[in-house]
Amino acid sequence: MFFPEYRARRLRRNANLRRMVRETHLRVDDLIYPMFSAFGKGIKKEIPSMPGIYQQSIEHIVAEAKEVHELGIPAVILFGIPEHKDPLGQDAYAEKGIIQETIRAIKSAVPELTVITDVCLCEYTDHGHCGVIKDGDVDNDETLELLAAEALSHARAGADIVAPSDMMDGRIAAIRAILDANGFSHIPVMSYAVKYASAYYGPFRDAAESTPQFGDRRSYQMDPANRLEAFREATLDVQECADFLMVKPALAYLDILRDLKERFDLPLVAYNVSGEYSMIKAAAKMGWVDEERLILETLLGMKRAGADLIITYHAKEAARLL
Repeated sequence: MFFPEYRARRLRRNANLRRMVRETHLRVDDLIYPMFSAFGKGIKKEIPSMPGIYQQSIEHIVAEAKEVHELGIPAVILFGIPEHKDPLGQDAYAEKGIIQETIRAIKSAVPELTVITDVCLCEYTDHGHCGVIKDGDVDNDETLELLAAEALSHARAGADIVAPSDMMDGRIAAIRAILDANGFSHIPVMSYAVKYASAYYGPFRDAAESTPQFGDRRSYQMDPANRLEAFREATLDVQECADFLMVKPALAYLDILRDLKERFDLPLVAYNVSGEYSMIKAAAKMGWVDEERLILETLLGMKRAGADLIITYHAKEAARLL
């Protein structure tokens, strides 16, 4: 094809032509909305680093869950802020823990909404790490027992999908085994398969009150420089019977999304994380960007890279725009 006989602009002349030849589509069905459930009553506290996102007590979570459902968004993912924290994160797997009670309330009020739960201990431990601390680091195998107990407690409370984000080795197999042994073989596991030790998580740690009290998470989260390691992590989770694979963060790791899409046939999830959200919000507040266009362009880029689903704090805004 050579100019002037071939002119690529012919198919861009108007909106209908562009619609007809569009290769990638972003739909409301692709979106998952994160929510932060806080212990107590009457709580709706905006997170300063995440405008428009709140820590909320259960009655406000339920009201927002209804709004999410009315917008056509199919699912939410829940994070909890407990009343008390301790070295073992006991509220994470308590029968009446904050997330367990939130699941019950949402499923009672909006049964059609899919409820996904984050399975990790960092929000519930007083040290802010994702597991049991021994000799100054997270003990992988002891942590597996607590993660499995947490996932089972979520399933018993009515969760539709459990999503382990801890990055312990062997956690998918441990969770799958305990779910299957207790009559929950139908509950899918959405694995945070490829989760990098990222600076993009800063605002989330404000939201979930989960900043480590010492050290960092680089001994269990992945080095941002590594690409081939992502294949190994994802392969292990596939072998352990994960039902979804996730890449987190998304924006700086679109190459990893594409790599996994080409290598695996499981549904692929991109987590459009807090730092990515807050950068757009901050730039829009300064009047430097067209916020609505930038939201859709960012999410579309994740879809184009290979994401089937996107966890995003922009979900409600995107749903209205779409």
